[in-house]
Amino acid sequence: MRFKDQVALITGGNRGIGASITVELAKEGASVIVFYRRNHRAAEEVRKMLEECNANYKFMSVDIADYKQVAESVEEIVKHFGKIDILVNNAGTTRDNLFKKMSEEDWNMVIETNLNGVFNCTQSVLPHMINQQSGKIMNISSVSSYFGNIGQTNYCAAKAGIIGLTRSLAVEVAKKGIRVNAVAPGATATDMLAKVPDKIIQRFIDRIPLRKLAEVEDIANAVLFLASDDAHYINGQILAVCGGLTLVGF
Repeated sequence: MRFKDQVALITGGNRGIGASITVELAKEGASVIVFYRRNHRAAEEVRKMLEECNANYKFMSVDIADYKQVAESVEEIVKHFGKIDILVNNAGTTRDNLFKKMSEEDWNMVIETNLNGVFNCTQSVLPHMINQQSGKIMNISSVSSYFGNIGQTNYCAAKAGIIGLTRSLAVEVAKKGIRVNAVAPGATATDMLAKVPDKIIQRFIDRIPLRKLAEVEDIANAVLFLASDDAHYINGQILAVCGGLTLVGF
């Protein structure tokens, strides 16, 4: 039970990678709080899994792009649980289009959720971690930030921003006993990827040295490692979980 008596906040923890992270943290003894926006059906599925492992949990419908709503929700968590030991900034969205056709609305939606949401959640949680002189923050970026993707300038810009934020914040707060790292997943078998045409997915697979997609558990395992005491001397790093894709590129 690597996370017994620890409290973990996971954004977007009701589906895909976030759901796997939530359940695995709970199995390892953490009390888990899930921020999610509106997919109640997905949240209910995760809730059932948490019940099966007798987890201590709380689901909160929070728009992470809303700074005030995030700050108030974090205060509610600390009041109820007493602390936050682990923050996983996982929530994200896509609004793909060629840059010349991309609307301001689609640009702003992705930046506000994928990058500003990380700022909002981290800045709200950080004072509590500083007070307790300990904490682990894991940000979910993407290997897309390494290479760029046609039709995803908004998404890649946000995910690259997360890498810069991770490295800078890691330097700022290390002396407070807080570690900040990021995980950059490659192509992962989630419902988000299911929207991509099969021929493009096969193109991804053909480029990946291991010749297969990542499973959500692969990403969750990396996050749990970085959150654990086994990674106590790892700080400000970007762990690509991509089957070797960063070695060859898209």
